[in-house]
Amino acid sequence: MGLADLHIHSSYSGDGTASVRAILKYAAHHTELDIIAITDHDEINGALEALQLAPEYAIEVIPGIEVTSAEGHVLGLFVTQKIPAGLPFLETVARIGELGGLAVAAHPFSKTTGAVSPESLMKALNHRDLSKILVGLECYNAGLIMERHSNRDVQKFAENLPVARLGNSDAHTFWGIGSGRTSFPGKNARDLRQALVQRQTEYIIQKD
Repeated sequence: MGLADLHIHSSYSGDGTASVRAILKYAAHHTELDIIAITDHDEINGALEALQLAPEYAIEVIPGIEVTSAEGHVLGLFVTQKIPAGLPFLETVARIGELGGLAVAAHPFSKTTGAVSPESLMKALNHRDLSKILVGLECYNAGLIMERHSNRDVQKFAENLPVARLGNSDAHTFWGIGSGRTSFPGKNARDLRQALVQRQTEYIIQKD
């Protein structure tokens, strides 16, 4: 089984502190991760830089972005272009699909960060086309230290839904990387994408 952390912020995010090189170095040498995604807030340059630098490090990178939709935050994975902030959630998901990407709802039940409502999630999951793009929910977000109930709520919500279940760090410092992880069959980005599409991922909860 492979391990991935698909929600990491670099200094390209307004609230991220680590350079792209620092993230790659830490992930490669201090975690068991096989794959990471840098998903800066409404910014793609950190992900593009990571793609260029990744061959220097023993870790694979997939490009990503955290898009601020009008209804909450959405991770766009496998995309290399910016997606405008402020669009309706369903349109944001559609834009991610148009760029060849997959969408994951970030921290869906959080009360303190931008979270898409359960009603909007269900609209996308019940949509013939959008349900092929919105493949997963972030069921464990390690950054929600003061809001652990939101992780439990989304885990329960996802139990009977046809979604990939992810665990991510939402790290804004390099030492937080890998504190939330997603396991998947295989080891590389192609395997990860297939696991997301087939809803075969699982979140791993960090032990205190």
